[in-house]
Amino acid sequence: MEISKSFIDKINDEFTTGLHFASPLPSSRTNEFDLVRGVLQTLQGFSSSLFYWDQIGKGYRARMGLYVTHLSQTSLRMVLDQFMYSATCLKLVEITLGKIEEASVRSAPPTLRAFACSASAWLRKLRNIALTEEVKMNNSATGTVPTILGLTSSLTSLCAGAEYLLQIVYGAIPKEYLEGKTPVSSAEMAVHILNYLYEKLNDACLVQGGEEDSYRMLLYVFVGCLLPYIEVLDSWIFEGILDDPFEEMFFFANKAIAIDEAEFWEKSYLLRAVQYKKLGVAHITNQFPLTQKKMPGRGATAASKTKGQNERDLVVCPLFFKDIAKEIISAGKSLQLIQHVPITSLALLGKHYENEQCMTQLSLSEIFCLSLTALIGHGDHMSEYFWQNGDFVSAIESYAGTEKLEGNNKSIQGVSCLEKIWYKFLVDALPAKRESEDVNHLVDMNEESVELGVSFEPLVSSFCPENPTITVCQKVLQANGGDWNSLNLSKNYILPPLNDEELRKAIFGGKSKELMTDKGTNYACGFPFGSSEKVRAQHDIKEVEALFLFPTILPSFKEDLIMSELLPFQKNSTLLSKVLGWIQTVEPKSTPLPVVILRECLTFYIKKQVDHIGNQILSKLLCDWKLMDELGVLRDVYLLGSGDLLQHFLTVVFNKLDKGESWDDDFELNTVLQESIRNSADGTVLSSPDSLVVSLTKTDGTSSSGQQTTSFLVSSPRKSRAQVSGINDLDSLKFTYKVSWPLELIANAEALKKYNQVMNFLLRVKRAKFVLDKARRWMWKERGTTTVNRKHRWLVEQKLLHFVDAFHQYVMDRVYHSAWRELCEGMAAAGSLDEVIEVHEAYLLSIQRQCFVVPDKLWALIASRINSILGLALDFYSVQQTLSSGGAVSAIKARCEKEVDRIEKQFDDCIAFLLRVLSFKLNVGQFPHLADLVTRINYNNFYMSDTGNVITAPGSDSINFKLAKTISV
Repeated sequence: MEISKSFIDKINDEFTTGLHFASPLPSSRTNEFDLVRGVLQTLQGFSSSLFYWDQIGKGYRARMGLYVTHLSQTSLRMVLDQFMYSATCLKLVEITLGKIEEASVRSAPPTLRAFACSASAWLRKLRNIALTEEVKMNNSATGTVPTILGLTSSLTSLCAGAEYLLQIVYGAIPKEYLEGKTPVSSAEMAVHILNYLYEKLNDACLVQGGEEDSYRMLLYVFVGCLLPYIEVLDSWIFEGILDDPFEEMFFFANKAIAIDEAEFWEKSYLLRAVQYKKLGVAHITNQFPLTQKKMPGRGATAASKTKGQNERDLVVCPLFFKDIAKEIISAGKSLQLIQHVPITSLALLGKHYENEQCMTQLSLSEIFCLSLTALIGHGDHMSEYFWQNGDFVSAIESYAGTEKLEGNNKSIQGVSCLEKIWYKFLVDALPAKRESEDVNHLVDMNEESVELGVSFEPLVSSFCPENPTITVCQKVLQANGGDWNSLNLSKNYILPPLNDEELRKAIFGGKSKELMTDKGTNYACGFPFGSSEKVRAQHDIKEVEALFLFPTILPSFKEDLIMSELLPFQKNSTLLSKVLGWIQTVEPKSTPLPVVILRECLTFYIKKQVDHIGNQILSKLLCDWKLMDELGVLRDVYLLGSGDLLQHFLTVVFNKLDKGESWDDDFELNTVLQESIRNSADGTVLSSPDSLVVSLTKTDGTSSSGQQTTSFLVSSPRKSRAQVSGINDLDSLKFTYKVSWPLELIANAEALKKYNQVMNFLLRVKRAKFVLDKARRWMWKERGTTTVNRKHRWLVEQKLLHFVDAFHQYVMDRVYHSAWRELCEGMAAAGSLDEVIEVHEAYLLSIQRQCFVVPDKLWALIASRINSILGLALDFYSVQQTLSSGGAVSAIKARCEKEVDRIEKQFDDCIAFLLRVLSFKLNVGQFPHLADLVTRINYNNFYMSDTGNVITAPGSDSINFKLAKTISV
């Protein structure tokens, strides 16, 4: 009766477990040579007669009852367990990466594919250690038998690397993605992988001693995963093209916004938001626009900081790019603007392309890899070669600079440049780049110069980057030069002639023996095209030959052929694959932190390019697009900077308001406005008179300063005097000026709204001054009569006029001159379009504050008293108008005098309040311009002493005495 093998194994296992010194059956015993070979094969991912993969338990298992003569079962199991654990780790990595490769067939995102490729390469590297040991064991001629205990020391790095690689794979790939329960977007997947590797690399740098393999593994995988991200950034910041079909980047294009729209800068490219679906958190689908930075002088509250921090955390962006994310987006948009706006000068056009293509020889990813090689291999900083005299230099120039350095017998850190690996990588890359330029130049040759064997022979003998088959098949082509014609595209492109003479004779009947069709259909003669189409087709074939030599041959097959070696001038170039291969084998001279690596090897170049583009766009704004001239027009119009541009228009509107006439006709208002512009000496500031349009809008009952208004549009011939004299009536005027593109990106609709708010306030001041001057003329006609009441009216009128004149002078000095000077200084110091927008926003905020039209409680309090005083000027004008138009009746005069008393009392109250608020040390300390306003109002301590005591008191006669004395003088 035969006993099954499994039964023997079970008996041996139970027997040896119970009796520690008993020997199992001889059939379970194995020699150590087979045991070592089985372990090595298991570490390579294969099952054997001694070890097998447990599909249910997801691990490698040893055959039951396995033993060797010189080791106890306990010792043997302890030794084998560590190898089985390492083999299991490698197998689990293989299974996980296999799932990703299956997803790659369904177009997995590039960063995920790069991670799988990098992890697979390191998996092969670890398994090759076991393969090398097996080869050494099989090829050993000394007769030395390897031992299982000796294997534990020789495979230490493999066992440690297997466990660490499994941790990396399980940590970098979200569990939700592997289980397929929750969909993970490409952007979130890329950010998760890069952030995890970045943090793990940061942890590995802090561990000292014996951890170089872990650091090198992490560095290799991190660099491999970062390269697809860098390639997208390269095309964005150097060409202005967002080449991101898998939507991995932290920003995306808003297709609804065209480049020539006013909202292009703020809404064309949006930050990508995180999508939450865990723990009941709402699914966030909104995108964050590129909001501007905090304006200078604006206090940042804790709430605003928290909001900004939350928005930053909700952006799908790698940790190491968050600080420069908005600058990166702005750089690409600036390039698009520069490319889109027509360039008139050929010199400027050449300079533009020269600046934009400053690193054509090497891409950003190649620069990153070279800089990384120099940093970890020799401690060198490549930035000194690629950034000279404040600008990028080409790879050729940097190579020449290195040769010059070597020619001067100089070296860095005692090592010659020729001996450094980064120098060798650079030298190897440059000839290929030059050949690439030569092949591109062949396209412009005429037809005679593109004969095979004449122009192509040097390329075949050296290198042909555009056709990878020549790279692989150079020796075959050089040995068989006589067969080149048979491989030529033009000889094999045209179809052979068709033998259809008899058919054509039957159709055409021999009517014309001269017909070409009688000879058959010959495609070489251009059939079925005409002569021009034939010539064009032949020319196209020649151009294709210049780009793709010998397209009919196939490259020879090589195992483990790297695609970048076959296609060396695609984005994944040979230089990158060489650097990655070097990282796998090199012992790094130092293990710098990832923040140091990215700062020295990547973000340095990104920031320099961002600054370079910022200088370009700033030059365009100030020199070509005349930004300051356009802002000067807005200053002349909305800040009433022009002397008489709107003089006639405002006079007509003020008179209509004073007379209570209708002024709600937009057509009539624009007619008066155009007439005012044409008759003005400053009319030339506008490119065309109709570029400035005025309209009437209904308000919601609240003025721009936050005050309740009696806004109305005069629709009847006459309103009550209280309504006609309202100080906020002019708030319904809205001036619209068409800013030229692309300057409307800066002076957009929101900015024009703020300009209108400031203008409405200035019109109130101007109207108050207008009615007081008009009232003074009426009072001057009464100078022959001297009464107490008349003198009282003179004193009140002087109070109002002094305040309005002083306030008007303050506004023009601070708003029109000082704020403009600050704007010019800010523009001169700006370095990008974002900073230009920030400076302009700060300028708008400054003039809004100085005109007290910002939505703030303090400013609302001040604005309410100023509006009250301006309204009192209109009330005083109404009183004087009544008296001048027949107020001889004593009852009317009495009411007018009571009205003057009320005006004076309210004025004194408002002045006392304003001086207390404006002189408050905290307010003056934060806003120095308030001290200037106090000085103008309280000239010579007229209302308030140096100690802060308000002299003006309601009903006091001291002020009247001082005013009377002033008038008499």
